[in-house]
Amino acid sequence: MSDEDKSSKTEEPTEQKLRKAREKGDVPSSKETGNMMSAFALLVISLYVLPMMLPRLAGDLSGLIAQAGGMEIGNGAAGLRDVSGVAQALATTVAGTLAPVVLVMVLAALFGVLIQGQTVVALERIKPKLSKLNPLSGFKRLFSADAFVEFGKNVAKVAVVAIIAALAVRGSVMEIWEAPGFSPETLLPHAQGAIVRMLVGATAFLAAVALIDIIWKRIDYIRKQRMSLKEIRDEHKDSEGDPHIKGKRAQIRRKRAQQRIGVAVPQATLVLTNPTHYAVALRYTPGVDPAPVCVAKGTDLIAAQIRRIARENDVSIVENKPLAQALHAVVEVDDAIPAEHWQAVAEIIGYIMDLKRRIRRAPPEGSKLHEED
Repeated sequence: MSDEDKSSKTEEPTEQKLRKAREKGDVPSSKETGNMMSAFALLVISLYVLPMMLPRLAGDLSGLIAQAGGMEIGNGAAGLRDVSGVAQALATTVAGTLAPVVLVMVLAALFGVLIQGQTVVALERIKPKLSKLNPLSGFKRLFSADAFVEFGKNVAKVAVVAIIAALAVRGSVMEIWEAPGFSPETLLPHAQGAIVRMLVGATAFLAAVALIDIIWKRIDYIRKQRMSLKEIRDEHKDSEGDPHIKGKRAQIRRKRAQQRIGVAVPQATLVLTNPTHYAVALRYTPGVDPAPVCVAKGTDLIAAQIRRIARENDVSIVENKPLAQALHAVVEVDDAIPAEHWQAVAEIIGYIMDLKRRIRRAPPEGSKLHEED
């Protein structure tokens, strides 16, 4: 990436950009966490597993050694079977004894992955790519600035861990040197103490390195995922759709809505208006509809079209501002009106039916029949 491209990426990455990166397996990952958990696993093994495992392993092996003098090894195929049986018994003994060590190492590796927060399994990362086989690209990665920084960091870690190990061994040697009446039997506890001190120091040091590395990797990850203003606009365009396509879709939706209005409004019992900004067409067929049903609604131009179609089809238009606004806000097309509006709508429907039966009476309070009717 050129310097100009890097300088243009000044905006924080969007959630969509980060989600696509995660789908490709691109998440901030720290190798130092694995190193720290390896040292911690060795510490746990040295403190808890080895003290229980070594006596058992020594007992099992001593039993096999004691039986070695009495074993009979045949000739030919029989001899091979005898040797195979002895080897199988030895392998089973060693594997059963070392199983806790393997379990601790596996659990430490899984925990090292989980504590980083973002864990993904992406086939994109393991898919073979010819670009990875390019010697020139490999040479550039090998001698890149990141590679030299990583090399320097590893050398520094090895040096610090070596110093910690030297101090631990020196302390143990001084204890042995200064201990009165030293005997070979006490060598193993001194060695275990030196190993534990070395692993405690190494784990503490690697934990600090891992914490710093995790924070840096996340900061660097966000920096690499930054976007330019053009990328954000293009992403927004892709997610929202091209304006021309959106306009065409809106035109199609309006046309379909107009076609629906043209079919639904002639079947309405009445149209409630605001009188000009809102229009709600209601249908009520006794014995069929349990409650009045909204068959069409709209504002401004749509409301004007509903009124025009209603006039053309002799559908009564009643002006009731609060009721029209309330129904437009709460009821959807093809849904029955809410129960709290049944009484007000029923009075208006009753008034319309009386007019059709040529029964003249005053309209319900707050309602006004349009003069066109």
